[in-house]
Parts: sequence; C-alpha cells; structure tokens
Amino acid sequence: MGLILEVKNLTKKYGGLTAVNDISFEINRGEILGLIGPNGAGKTTIFNLISGLERRDSGSIRFDGVDITGLKPYQIVNLGLARTFQLVRSFRYLSLLDNISVACLSPRGKEAFGHIGIDEVASTILTSVGLVDKARIPPVILPHGDLRKLEIGKALGTNPEMLLLDEPFSGLAHEEKQGITNLIKRLSNEGVTIFLVGHVLRELMTLVPRAIAMHKGRLIAEGHPEDVASNKIVRESYLGRGEAFA
Repeated sequence: MGLILEVKNLTKKYGGLTAVNDISFEINRGEILGLIGPNGAGKTTIFNLISGLERRDSGSIRFDGVDITGLKPYQIVNLGLARTFQLVRSFRYLSLLDNISVACLSPRGKEAFGHIGIDEVASTILTSVGLVDKARIPPVILPHGDLRKLEIGKALGTNPEMLLLDEPFSGLAHEEKQGITNLIKRLSNEGVTIFLVGHVLRELMTLVPRAIAMHKGRLIAEGHPEDVASNKIVRESYLGRGEAFA
C-alpha cells in the first residue's frame, strides 16, 4: 500500500526543554499505529507538530508524498489529514447534525460531498459513529463517551485519508471504550489510516498491530504491542513500572 506518513528527525524545544528529540517513524497506508508513553513523554506534541498546530525546530513531515512541514492546520486538513483532541471540543449549543455539517463545509469536504447534500452526509456520519438518534440535540447535554464519538465524527466530515486520535479512550467506561474500539476498527476496514495515542498499552493490545513508545521526547521502542510491553526501557519509563499495563 505504500507509506502515507513519514516523520524524519523531528525536534521541538520549549526554551531549555526538548519535548520531541530527533524522532523518526513511518506509517503505512491503511495501518493502525499506536503511540504510547507516560505523561510528559511528548505524545501530544507529536500530534501538534504533524497537524500544524505547532512549528518544529528541525526535521520534516511528509503526508501522502507531500512535504507538509510548516503548513497551516487548515492546509493539512484539506490534504486529507485530520485529528481529534484529548480535550473534546465542539459547538456546544449547535445540534450534533450542525456540528458535523460545519466540518463538511471545509474545501475538501465540499469537494467530496457537495453533490450529495451536507445534511445527508452529516446524517450518514452520525449513523457511522452511533449518534444519529441524537442528531437534533446539542453536545452540551451529551455524556463523555458520546462527545468522543462526536469528535471523531467531526474529523470524518473533512473526508480524511488519515486520522490522528489523541487519547480516544480517556475518561471512558469499559462499554464506551469498546464502542470506540469497534468504530476505529470499522474506519480502518473502510480504508482510513489511524494513528492514535494511548496512555495505557493494554487498551491498544487488541487494536493495533504495531506500536511505538516515547519517553522524555525520545522514541524508545517500536514493534508489536506485546514486544513493546515487554521492553525493559518501556516498563521503567512508567511511574510504578506497571502503569502502562493496568
């Protein structure tokens, strides 16, 4: 299938703190890749750099053969790379249907969906994330699990080839986590490449065929989740030496 994302020698500093230190990795088209690491490892900074929210100090990022280093977030989204956030964000008092419709109005969304009708596309997306029965209500009254689904739905409204999912299981009950897991698997089966951050490796074990681990801004392990989980450096990077596997 070929590569869809190439990150080479990526570095980001904040004053005297190096949040991302000479990181390189690749993601194949159609793959589900997991990124783990303890708090402060640099995981969200990686997402911010890839999605254009922050500028790197050195290194390069290529998406689908295009150098996106230094591009603005809206330019990256319109190339087919969308993301969610660890802290869910929505138009709190618009309906779920309108929240999705706004995302569909991006240039890439309009190009893909304009001939169908935005409301119809938004309804289809809400169906795919399991929220169509709540299409007319505002996010402000949704439980946390549904807000996570809405966050993914808004990203899907931009017609992405690849999704960056930042802690999609954070704050969810077991049943809600299973629902998000099923959704991610279905999106992958439909051809969307998935790159997701997880704090607890056990949550990713049955979902990702490959994982990478970070600690203090560095890449410290890569491979099958079970191999990463058994890596001594990975284990010792977590407070309590067992947090990643709880």
